[in-house]
Formats: sequence, structure tokens, C-alpha cells
Amino acid sequence: MVSIGFVGMGKMGSGMISRVLASGHKVVAYDRDKNLKLDFKGDFKFLTELEALVGELPAGKRLIWLMVPAGEAVDACINSLLPLLSAGDILIDGGNSNFHDTKRRYDTCKMHQVSFVDVGTSGGIWGENMGFCMMIGGDKSSFETLVPVFDSLTSNHSYSYIGAPGSGHYVKMVHNAVEYGLMQAYAEGVDLLENGPYDLSIKDVIKVWNNGGVVRSWLLDLAENMLEQDPNLSGFEGYVEDSGTGKWAVEESLRAQVPTPVLTTALYSRFRSRRSNTIADRFVAGLRNAFGGHAVRKRPSP
Repeated sequence: MVSIGFVGMGKMGSGMISRVLASGHKVVAYDRDKNLKLDFKGDFKFLTELEALVGELPAGKRLIWLMVPAGEAVDACINSLLPLLSAGDILIDGGNSNFHDTKRRYDTCKMHQVSFVDVGTSGGIWGENMGFCMMIGGDKSSFETLVPVFDSLTSNHSYSYIGAPGSGHYVKMVHNAVEYGLMQAYAEGVDLLENGPYDLSIKDVIKVWNNGGVVRSWLLDLAENMLEQDPNLSGFEGYVEDSGTGKWAVEESLRAQVPTPVLTTALYSRFRSRRSNTIADRFVAGLRNAFGGHAVRKRPSP
């Protein structure tokens, strides 16, 4: 049995706590939102101060897992925790952090003789039941210390030690960029089916594809469920956000001069989904009218 502290009890953090508890480990947890504990069923200590969380764990052997939004929140947690920690303690960042930030954070923690481990985590809200997928970077010795935790969080050992500090988050970044491309390919196929010459049931097509088709996948499992509940997806607005990982992957492809046209187009498609009647579209429509007399749709006068 190990003792571990979790900072952040959001959807994924809560799922992780459930799995760790189910494996018989001891958990203490902190979140700024004190109401989260009220909705959580599990035998663990919920604390309202980071100092109290640190005090509940054995000095020099503390394991503290951060599940907070990437960026400033991670730095704020680290800056608050480091003065409270001892040599030999391990901090784990399980969020979607930029690997450049991870390497910097590793160096900062090392100056305090605290180990920093980056864990690219996939599985979303389904991870609690199905097990998470974890890509792990940092010192090999710290990884080995955390193996009992990884065993409890995953199914069928769906984790791997990737390598040097930052490598776990780098691999997760690429994973997410590939995810963008897969979803965009499916989406464009559905669009073509919907606007083709036949009156098709998209739900039935997806079901057939996902039962023996070369393109079958867990994403299509989710698509089947989604279309079963809302065949025309009328309950959704076509506005697609991104977590930042897709942008970082495209930036890295430019640095490495590695062509990633599918991943890049998928990212741009997300940007496009957030815009309507842009000046760029009006510009092109106007020019087509100017040089070729092509019809344009006029906006009603205000």
C-alpha cells in the first residue's frame, strides 16, 4: 500500500482517486472547490490547505499528483508546494502540460531535491471504469517508485516509461494531435454522407463501419452512442474548442520541419468552427462577384 496526495478533484482527478482507493491505497486530496467532496463517495481525507495535505504524507517519501489545468495553475501549485516538501519527495503532473514547461519544472524541482514526473494521461471521463492510458517521463527511479500507483490507475498495464523529463507530455501532445486528425476525418466523412445523393441513416452507417470495417475504433463506439441519443446531433452547436496540445504539436512540426498536413488541417478546422460570416469569406465572395460577376448573397440592411 502507498500513500498519495491528489491536488485537483475534477472529472479525471476524481476518477483517479476512485481507482487508487479501490486498489487499497491511502489517499488524501485537496481542491479549492470544497463542494467536490460532497459529491464524492470514497473513504479518504479531504483537506482545504496544501500544507495540511503535505503534513499527512511521510516526509521524504511523499507522492503528490497534480491534476490541475495546464499553465499557470501548475506553476502556482509547484511554487506553493516546494517550500513544504523534503528531499526524496515526488511531484507528478498528470495534466496536458506543454513539455517545454515540464522540462523547466523538472529543473526547478531538482534544485530542491524533489523529483518531478510528467504523466501524459488519456482516457477522459471513461478512465475511471476502463482504466487510463499513461505516458510517463522523468527519472526512471521515480517511475519505479510509482509503479503501484500506475498499476491501480490503468488496465492491462496500459502505461509505459517513455524516457527523459518532458517526454511523457511530448508523447501525449502528439497523441492528442493524432486524435484531432482522426475525429476530423470521421467528421468529414459524415458530412459527405449527409450531403451525398442518397437518403442515409448516418447512425446505421457508423454502426456498420464499426463492426468489421477497417476504420472501426473506440471513437466510433462513442459516435454510435451519440447518434443513438441524437441522430441529427441537433443538440450540439458546431463550435469546437481545443486544449492547446494540437497547437503545440503543429508548432513542434514546424521546428522539426516534419510535414503534418492532416494534423494541421484538423487544428485549422477547429479554428474555423468558431467563426461565422468572417470578413475573409465576405472578401472572397466580393472578389468573385467583381471579376466574374458571380452571384453574392447580400446581408439585409440594418
